[in-house]
Amino acid sequence: MASQDIIARSATTTPMPSVRQMDDVAKLIDVSKCIGCKACQVACSEWNELRDEVGHNHGVYDNPMDLTAESWTVMRFTEYESDAGNLEWLIRKDGCMHCAEPGCLAACPSPGAIVKYANGIVDFNQDKCIGCGYCITGCPFNIPRISQKDHKAYKCSLCSDRVSVGLEPACVKTCPTGAIVFGSKEDMKEHAAERIVDLKSRGFENAGLYDPQGVGGTHVMYVLHHADRPSLYAGLPDDPGISPMVSLWKGVTKPLALLGMGLVALFGFFHYVRVGPNRVEEDEAPQGDATVHKVDPSVREFDPKSPS
Repeated sequence: MASQDIIARSATTTPMPSVRQMDDVAKLIDVSKCIGCKACQVACSEWNELRDEVGHNHGVYDNPMDLTAESWTVMRFTEYESDAGNLEWLIRKDGCMHCAEPGCLAACPSPGAIVKYANGIVDFNQDKCIGCGYCITGCPFNIPRISQKDHKAYKCSLCSDRVSVGLEPACVKTCPTGAIVFGSKEDMKEHAAERIVDLKSRGFENAGLYDPQGVGGTHVMYVLHHADRPSLYAGLPDDPGISPMVSLWKGVTKPLALLGMGLVALFGFFHYVRVGPNRVEEDEAPQGDATVHKVDPSVREFDPKSPS
């Protein structure tokens, strides 16, 4: 499980060197066990040395209200009234989903600014980030944020530094209810299947696993009471996918642009072979009799010193 071997880099077509075959890792968040204590938020800030600005009270439990470059995970609270009239409090830990087919990596134009490790974790390298924000456009979950201090993009790294030495992410370590667990993706799916059976036995017929295939699956998964309607959980996308703009750029526009550049270069080469280099001919000096300046006899030269 411990690995920092890279299998994909942004804006790089060079094949990656051979890497060790590693099991995919995953973090499973069981929202039915979450109590909204925000211990995971604090642990994330502590481990990653993040100090966000103190915000304002908006009359809700969400604090901060949104992800920032200094808050890589936030708790989102939603009150939901079912068709039967039952009031439910849906709590979701929001952060990077570490997609198997990351849209941020596909959209990033800076080589190596976004990498994907062999274990599935998607990480940002701020030293190579140019702050263009294309990763935000490419992310179907609206996760990355640009810092106003250094104009670099930031998001949850799934504690790749801890995982690389065999430790679990900080949020997993601190969760007091066991709502967040970590391990191989296969093990997490098996664990989720057991939880789903339990939820269905308690009346949640639509309980299920959130592992959207529109992005090839994710390395952060949810067990939801209402898996048929993920958007109930503070706008979790029902069917996320990579932005059409990114697909257009990477799928059609970029190859066409490269083809156009190649045709221009090829045309220039044949023009040079057939016609040769362009030469600029210097202006030749006039030959023969220069143009005679004829003086009008009616015009006399005037000398102010001579007496009139």
